[in-house]
Amino acid sequence: MRDAKPCRVARRHFLAVTGGAACSLTAVSVTAGGAEAPSAAWRAGRRQEAGGVRRLTHPGFLDLQVNGFAGVDFNDTATTPDQVRHAAAVMRQHGVTRFLPTIISSSLATFEACARTVLRANEPAVAGIHLEGPYISTEDGARGAHRREDVAPASIDDFKRRQDAAEGRIRLVTLAPEVPGALALVEHLRASGIRVAIGHTAASPEQIREAVRAGATLSTHLGNGCANLLPRHPNFIWEQLAADELMASLIVDGHHLPPATVKTMVRAKTPRRVVLVTDAIAAAGQPPGEYQLGALRVRLDETGRAAVPGQPNLAGSALSLDRAVGNVVKFAGVSLEEALAMASTQPAAYLGVEPAGSLDLEWDPARFTLRVLRANG
Repeated sequence: MRDAKPCRVARRHFLAVTGGAACSLTAVSVTAGGAEAPSAAWRAGRRQEAGGVRRLTHPGFLDLQVNGFAGVDFNDTATTPDQVRHAAAVMRQHGVTRFLPTIISSSLATFEACARTVLRANEPAVAGIHLEGPYISTEDGARGAHRREDVAPASIDDFKRRQDAAEGRIRLVTLAPEVPGALALVEHLRASGIRVAIGHTAASPEQIREAVRAGATLSTHLGNGCANLLPRHPNFIWEQLAADELMASLIVDGHHLPPATVKTMVRAKTPRRVVLVTDAIAAAGQPPGEYQLGALRVRLDETGRAAVPGQPNLAGSALSLDRAVGNVVKFAGVSLEEALAMASTQPAAYLGVEPAGSLDLEWDPARFTLRVLRANG
């Protein structure tokens, strides 16, 4: 009988269950000779598993819509540059390393004062300014918490004055397509390299399509900033959901959209066309009480709902972006990786910038909670 040749078995990686009832998973390499130590690839990985809790590193978050944070209102002419820097520092604790301070419908003088305060802060996290209004619907419901007296027709000349006041830093404009002059402004903004979003609108489906053809590329807080009652179909929400040219920003705080609506919208747009925003106001990161949003007094209740007392409309949110990530995983059933992209790489790509820095994160899938351990860079 001939001597048997040594058997060669390719190296394979498996998961070994250890620890009895409190089991854990360990990657091991198995060859013909038996089990080896955990693989080098596993040891070198940047993710750790411990009792189901994951640790990972990810690019920093970018929030396209922040009205204020940590007691600071970007729409208050009395706000100081130091306060802007304070708000940015607290947002960083929640993973936001870049953001667009959002100035809502207001007079040119108020806008100019608020924009210049933001710019004088010289805050590296400020990636530009989001101009939300004044070119929005005057209708109740669609107008949201914006004051009717601050709403105005769309005007290229008015926008140029605001852009001059902002030293060219307006990067995103939210408007309603049905407002007089809106389509001409959309075309001007597109030619100027400024992103255009549809929001606070009562537009017809055809007006939505016209705005998309003119250059609109985003739906601002889709499902909000609209009338409570709409035609079953067609309506402007269906039209925006169906438009592959439009990204959709969503406020996933449990107040602005029910979980089933979030799930449906994410599935309709697909996760790659969704960005998470907070639409946060000064109440974010603060206890229940009264806070300011421009000329409005807003009440934050014990459930985290922010609204003008006596009015049915929401007035921004007290959401942080790390909580939005956990909520969208819970509500829509997306993966953690998909949710993180909605808060970081996808809004950054939409603006044409890179995420700033990186985050050391801890994810608890049992509680749907994301904790920012450290912001780097």
